Amino acid sequence: MTEPLFIIPLWADLLGVGLGGVQGAMFASGFQGQRRLDWLGVAIIGIMIGMGGGLIRDILLGQTPATLQSNWYLLTATGAALLGMLLAGLFNRLNTVIVVLDAVVIGMFGAFGTAKALAFGIPPVPAVFIGVCAAVGGGVLRDMLMGLPTSIMHVGSLYAVAAGAGCAFIAIANALAMPITLAAIIGIIVTAVIRVLAVSFDVSLPEQRRLYRRKVAAETGAIAIVKPGIDL
Repeated sequence: MTEPLFIIPLWADLLGVGLGGVQGAMFASGFQGQRRLDWLGVAIIGIMIGMGGGLIRDILLGQTPATLQSNWYLLTATGAALLGMLLAGLFNRLNTVIVVLDAVVIGMFGAFGTAKALAFGIPPVPAVFIGVCAAVGGGVLRDMLMGLPTSIMHVGSLYAVAAGAGCAFIAIANALAMPITLAAIIGIIVTAVIRVLAVSFDVSLPEQRRLYRRKVAAETGAIAIVKPGIDL
């Protein structure tokens, strides 16, 4: 690939890494019982959230991960994870802060992934795919490490959909000749707003909600469960 016309500023990339590290550490700090983590475990989860999106983005682009080309990425992720762990008690009482922080982190990784892909000449649809993978990748790695069900595979609050909307806006705006930096900023806002509204109003995909309601109805006896091979 040729050298891209757009390069993510180091401070912006580090900001996303730092916010992701804080958010990941706060998530990990909330576990109790057998799933509780020590300082190292919390730090690893924070680092994975902070750096995972960038790693996935650059691997899909066939590039040496930016997070491995500077000392600052790992230092920032580690410091942010420790800060998030120390402040977890405070932030966990401020649920709105956690929701907004999560939404911004998703938006930033999605926007950076899409913008970088477009800058490398990737077509719009694959560029959006790369952006969404970067946005949700850290969360997937986190769930795998924690032995949890992968969040984007279950009924939720438009986690990947919010990222997809923001990434799609960036691709469309870029095709309409909007400066990529401005498009990325607006894309972050679009993702964050959709994510926050979805969480606030408990909105999820209709197909998922119908399947969930049918499952509950079947388990509670509200509808009959038809088994193959049995004549009713």
